[in-house]
Amino acid sequence: MTTPLKASMVLDSAFTIAPVDNRIYGSFIEHLGRAVYGGIYEADHPEADEQGFRKDVLRLVKELQVPLVRYPGGNFVSGYNWEDGVGPVAQRPRKLELAWGTIEPNWVGTNEFADWAKKAGAEVNMAVNLGTRGIDDARNLLEYCNHPGGSYYSDLRISHGYKEPHRFKTWCLGNEMDGPWQIGHKTAAEYGRLAAETANVMRLVDPSIELVVCGSSNRGMPTFAEWEATVLDLTYRHVDYISLHTYYGNRSNDTPNYLARSLDMDNFIEAVISICDYIKAKQRSKKTMYLSFDEWNVWYHSHDQDKKLEKWTIAPPQLEDVYNFEDALLVGCMLISLLKHADRVKIACMAQLVNVIAPIMTRNGGGSWRQTIFYPYLHASVYGRGVSLRPVIKSPVYDSKDFTDVPYLESAAVWNEEQEALTVFAVNRSLDAPLQLECDVRQFAGYRVAEHLVLEHDDLKAVNTEEEERVKPHNRGNAAISDGKLEAALPKASWNVIRLVRTRP
Repeated sequence: MTTPLKASMVLDSAFTIAPVDNRIYGSFIEHLGRAVYGGIYEADHPEADEQGFRKDVLRLVKELQVPLVRYPGGNFVSGYNWEDGVGPVAQRPRKLELAWGTIEPNWVGTNEFADWAKKAGAEVNMAVNLGTRGIDDARNLLEYCNHPGGSYYSDLRISHGYKEPHRFKTWCLGNEMDGPWQIGHKTAAEYGRLAAETANVMRLVDPSIELVVCGSSNRGMPTFAEWEATVLDLTYRHVDYISLHTYYGNRSNDTPNYLARSLDMDNFIEAVISICDYIKAKQRSKKTMYLSFDEWNVWYHSHDQDKKLEKWTIAPPQLEDVYNFEDALLVGCMLISLLKHADRVKIACMAQLVNVIAPIMTRNGGGSWRQTIFYPYLHASVYGRGVSLRPVIKSPVYDSKDFTDVPYLESAAVWNEEQEALTVFAVNRSLDAPLQLECDVRQFAGYRVAEHLVLEHDDLKAVNTEEEERVKPHNRGNAAISDGKLEAALPKASWNVIRLVRTRP
């Protein structure tokens, strides 16, 4: 029998990071692949509602309690004319969609997506096209969406059957404008100037909005850091957030190194925070810049498959990663990274929500199911609302190809004082040994273990399908409290959610 590893943690309600902004559990729907057509929308599906939205998909989205959904892109937005997606559907044009090489039929546009988001209980994080378009189109779209009436574009919305404005609060100023692949790619100075002027005009239309400026597409970009510094220098007083994007994969099949990738995410976040604070100091500003990690996930399974797709078709199966169990473990670690930085990361969007690198998969005309990564996302979204605590952790470590001193225990804790609930999220990265966790919770006197959920599987490559859900959590974890000490055995290679609640007299 393998000797268990041992780790310790101290939790105290006084050791706080920050309240968790629920929007860190957001997601993303882009007009890409089957995310929209065949994903959230399929007019002839047996479970389609009166607008063509799949009710089975809506049930799964509502199960996740997704608070915010970024739309309509993504690379897609940099070539999108929003006017193509409003008004009578029969009169909307079919267009070549250049970002992904498909045909966009425009069956779903701004108003339909606003309706879907209401049904899903989510806010819309709207993006404007700063690739092929600019200031004028951004202000017109904002007027169309948010102005009550009495102006050309607001009255146009009303004529389309939407008397009440959508009042979208959060807006992205383009997408990945540092990327050479991006339609309308710009230098940092070009983009920063355009973003600043666009932000200024948008605020004249609606001063209540919040704005997200584009950071680097990933930490590996050759212009990383310099891009952020230049863009923020030009936009700092105009915007509220700067974006971060990252995706990880395991093409080399090195699982210990793969599970350590969330340390890269930590470093990425902390580097961007440093740049933000440098510009704050440089400009002698009193404003703190927050982060929107509005694209993050695992993405690598579908790369080879996507090279074989035929161009210029409607909603081909693009970016349809079939996630396995080890992917769920890394997603759990990435969620913990977001919670550890709750003081600065206020928005995050798992990219994406349905079919396209997504926790939810569907079959056209058929069923829908939960991928392995669905469960860590579900647990964090449902149980991770409150105040993120700063745990004091001692854990054994290992070295991998790209990382040193990787803790076997990756953990975060959220305290919801109003609900008198404390949740510990923990990943055991060890592929061989269970981890015995001892947690000092004396400051939470009167709390008891309500549940210890565990996601584990003997096969790291196990996947879920429409026919069989092989990877799903159970509640047979052995966490227990005695004399202010929480003890739990975390199985090898496992995601754990230990829920504590105050005992009622």
